[in-house]
Amino acid sequence: METTYESAIKVVTNNVGVIYGKLSDFRNFSAVLPQDKLKNWECTADTCRFTVDGMGEMGLRIIDRQENSVVKYTADGATRFNFNLWVQMKEVEPYSSRIKVTMKADLNPMIKMMVGSHLQKFVDMLAEAISRHPY
Repeated sequence: METTYESAIKVVTNNVGVIYGKLSDFRNFSAVLPQDKLKNWECTADTCRFTVDGMGEMGLRIIDRQENSVVKYTADGATRFNFNLWVQMKEVEPYSSRIKVTMKADLNPMIKMMVGSHLQKFVDMLAEAISRHPY
């Protein structure tokens, strides 16, 4: 059963080119993430693996890049469920952009009960981290 988790739209005080540069390469992306929330970070430009408290190990792979617009990720490696995650970005005016994080996860009812709230927290945490990062 596919379930959608969405963050609120967040304001980022920078242009989309800078934001896109961080989010479209996992070697830059790790600097955006709160280090106290993620453990065991490993990455290449296109893939990463990490552990999230309450959810276990996760892997991501970039599957689509639309310059200065969206970066799409999917589950990579052994995960308990399949999901797609994407970050949409739009520049409203110079040095004022908006971002939104969305996740669609293929969850059976048991897994949804166990990790659903953690997935929403992860999406919200990611959006907040992207918006607060000092680019």
